[in-house]
Amino acid sequence: MTDTSSRRRFPQSTALAAASAAGSNGAAADQARPPTSAAPRKTLRVAFETAKSGFDPVRFGDFYSATINAHIFEPLYTCDPIAQPVRPVPLTSAGLAEHANEFRTWTVRVRPGTFFTDHPSFRGQRRELTAADYVYAIKHIVDPVINSGSNPIAELGILGLDGLRQRALKSGQPFDYDRPMEGLRALDRYALQFRMEAPRPRLMQTLANAGHGALAREVVQAHPGTEIVGHPVGTGPFRLAQRRRGLLIVLERNPHDRKRFFDAQPQDDDAEGHRIVRQLRGRRVPMVDRVEVSAITEDQPRWLAFLNGQLDVLEVPGSFAQQAMPGGQVAPYLARRGIQGRRSLAPAVRLMWFNMEHPLVGGYTPEKVALRRAIGLGMNGRMARGLQCRVSARINY
Repeated sequence: MTDTSSRRRFPQSTALAAASAAGSNGAAADQARPPTSAAPRKTLRVAFETAKSGFDPVRFGDFYSATINAHIFEPLYTCDPIAQPVRPVPLTSAGLAEHANEFRTWTVRVRPGTFFTDHPSFRGQRRELTAADYVYAIKHIVDPVINSGSNPIAELGILGLDGLRQRALKSGQPFDYDRPMEGLRALDRYALQFRMEAPRPRLMQTLANAGHGALAREVVQAHPGTEIVGHPVGTGPFRLAQRRRGLLIVLERNPHDRKRFFDAQPQDDDAEGHRIVRQLRGRRVPMVDRVEVSAITEDQPRWLAFLNGQLDVLEVPGSFAQQAMPGGQVAPYLARRGIQGRRSLAPAVRLMWFNMEHPLVGGYTPEKVALRRAIGLGMNGRMARGLQCRVSARINY
């Protein structure tokens, strides 16, 4: 995607790709592989800088876990992959949500014919997604046992949701998932209604959060406690096929995945976005059958794995950015292999921490507060960010 004015003040990162699967999602480019006698399944091989934490979208919101979980569990809405500013679009819903009472009441209809991947708790039957699954999933977020952290659903002001949580906290009893709520209910098999304490005109954007995917209650009950983090069952385009803890995750296409096709609406002046749409519109997604995610924590092994053809797409580590794209262009030795690259704007936050018990900088007296302020003001943030990126980055603050 091309950058817009709202994103231009962020440092830039560099990405290279060397597989047709990677090129198909508009992330970067293609490098042809040697032809084979039989066309294999399309496999995309990527690497994470660290292993994901777990397969529960409520418990784990870190970047790597959320990336995997978003392809297994599906919220009601997602975001247009190209549009700027961000635009919510239906995912498992049948259309945009209907609102009333000055955005205090919302009604969403779940798309019929969406199914979970197979699980023994379904007793050999195909399990269709219903509105009740989202009621359960949202209650699951505020269950005190789950400890979902900073999930935004708890701050929406859904009538009765916080009261349900507080009742469980005060009584010490298990969370009552069957207790009716004024603000969240399934009107019928597919219709879901939200009632809010205050107007929430951006509710669809919140519901598009990857952590709000549907859960099948019988699966969660079949794996009590933290067991569920290793048994993901969702309606998304992929299912977990293999996991070697801390080393490898393999996703394979969900055999029950509904037919869906690529579409997007870029801005009029987004030339790159329009090019991607012309290339991909109408193609069925996902465009790969298998995804292999390796955890490679060190920069050099990750970079060498890409050079050796063991990875198809890579966000180039900062220490190798000049080798990969000197002057913002793909290095000739990579270009000759058909590898293409892209620089994209990525938000970054840099925090400075002080040990408040340290005898020199700790403490709360006026002179200690002044010392910490002076240290912070004396830091050359622009230079530090430039050294960290190690590439021609656009830094405006």
